Amino acid sequence: MNTLKTALLLTCLTLLLVAMGGAMGGKTGLITAFVFAAAMNLGAYWFSDRIVLRMYGAREVTEAENPGFHGLVRRLATHAGLPMPRVYVIPSESPNAFATGRDPSHAAVAATEGILRLLTPEELEGVMAHELAHVRNRDTLISTAVATVAGAISMLGNMLQWTAFLGGSRGDDEEGGSVAGSLLMAIVAPIAAMLIQFAVSRSREYLADETGASICHKPRALASALAKLDACSRRLPMPEAQPATAHLFIVNPLSGGALLNLFSTHPPVQERISRLQALSRGAG
Repeated sequence: MNTLKTALLLTCLTLLLVAMGGAMGGKTGLITAFVFAAAMNLGAYWFSDRIVLRMYGAREVTEAENPGFHGLVRRLATHAGLPMPRVYVIPSESPNAFATGRDPSHAAVAATEGILRLLTPEELEGVMAHELAHVRNRDTLISTAVATVAGAISMLGNMLQWTAFLGGSRGDDEEGGSVAGSLLMAIVAPIAAMLIQFAVSRSREYLADETGASICHKPRALASALAKLDACSRRLPMPEAQPATAHLFIVNPLSGGALLNLFSTHPPVQERISRLQALSRGAG
């Protein structure tokens, strides 16, 4: 269901892009915006892992330095049928974790010092299985595709605003309706694209929970970990976290602020826990 939901949301995003291109009165603006957005996001796709790891001061650890954590990731990667990712530790007390990398052969998983101290071995296994699920499900590729289309829509919205303002400044009453319509499209379409982008992110989180539970066979452990992480991250949000990278983490690192679920990259933790508990009952 989550895969189907992602496909439907991507279809809506594509149709919105086509509608924006039609509002521009031709294909030139659409193609220009799409190519520019694609170039920017492809750059992010290739280099984002190094950028985000450096942003959070993550340090790569070897098996000799942390045999327990390293061995846990290796066992899960084997169960998931994935190459061994690089393993990083983030010097932060806020408990959290994320995965990055453009494909399974170039993947990295990172966990904060806080999460390594907070969780039991089984709970940590559930969290890292969730992160490896993101790698197996190619969520980096999907988020890049979504960001490319959403970025093109945003750029077309800006272009459409300028076109509407310049057209309106000529004072042609006959074009008043089309100018108003263009302005409405320019304002509404980027907001709709952003909401679809957030919805895709939430759908991928649900899917990573489901896939992660199947990798480690411990949905209750992952549910328990999510409950702990949600409670602790609210008391101790990550001060260095940025909105642009918040979607990478297993729980929202900015959850110290009161964000509406509609504008969140993460689904409600209680709903995620309920789904995992249902999986556990079904497996039983």
